[in-house]
Amino acid sequence: MVARFVQNPVLDATKISYESRQVFNAGVCKFKGKYIMVFRNEVGITPTGWSHGENNVRTVLGVADSDDGIHWVPRQTPWELPDRIVSSDPEFIRFYDPRLTVIEDRCYLCFAIDTRHGLRGGIAVTDDFVNFEILSMSVPDDRNMVLFPERIDGKFVRLERPMPVYSRSTAEAFDIWLSKSPDCRYWGESKLVLGAEQVPYANSKIGPAAPPVKTSEGWLTTFHATYKDMERNLKGWETSVWPASVWHKEYMGGLMLLDLKDPSKVIGIASQPLLKATESYELDGFRGSVIFPGGMLLEDNGEVKIYYGAADTVECLATAKVDDLLRMIDLRM
Repeated sequence: MVARFVQNPVLDATKISYESRQVFNAGVCKFKGKYIMVFRNEVGITPTGWSHGENNVRTVLGVADSDDGIHWVPRQTPWELPDRIVSSDPEFIRFYDPRLTVIEDRCYLCFAIDTRHGLRGGIAVTDDFVNFEILSMSVPDDRNMVLFPERIDGKFVRLERPMPVYSRSTAEAFDIWLSKSPDCRYWGESKLVLGAEQVPYANSKIGPAAPPVKTSEGWLTTFHATYKDMERNLKGWETSVWPASVWHKEYMGGLMLLDLKDPSKVIGIASQPLLKATESYELDGFRGSVIFPGGMLLEDNGEVKIYYGAADTVECLATAKVDDLLRMIDLRM
């Protein structure tokens, strides 16, 4: 039911005019008559072997434009937003994983930001992808935030993934939650949406992926699901630095349907993954066997475009008919 674009990846480091090692985990929207992509661009990683840490990894956000949502033209310089935020406070380290949602003709940007006292999630708003206003930032540890594309009962609504350690049975049993806000600044009324234990193909954390899409049957919503197998080496960057190390987390795309009036209520989920790594560009890279949806658009003809990061290295596209995706929701809650 889901077809990968035959010319995947749709964007990679070779197409970027400034320094780039990895292009992935992009947010995508339609804004003022054009398709806009804001992507995570990793720089400062040594070309002779993967290395990691705040001293040798730097992240910027790039912007690309498209007339058809398929062929993308990256802008000549990165968006200054991350650098301006990080330089504004010595507490901040790096800004990444953008998610885009258009609400009432304004584009809202959800993001993750590493700080010296934990990973935080934030929301900003822009009208031109040059200027921006930060509306809110969470306390640690909360991330993977995505906004619904309209107010529900007059309130902004977001999905998010807090990261409890002491209060769950295993260290990475992270779940999907929902919160509401009157102004996109102050958040509350938080509820659990989906627990990791409810996903048949996950034995570790889950979390939001692309912002939800409205259909007649409910909010069609992607999520990421992680399966951890300590016996498998899935080709992470660690192996080239420490040969005895193992990358053992497989990331898949999942699909669920949420109630239109009460999106904290799960109508059902797909009992099989929406997307699972099978292609070479998904299996090999900075993180092997990683698929992470970050954007989903419903076209007027019923086609759904699903944009996803592959192997934490490139940005890809898959398509499906919305009716087929709704038929995938076979495990009712």
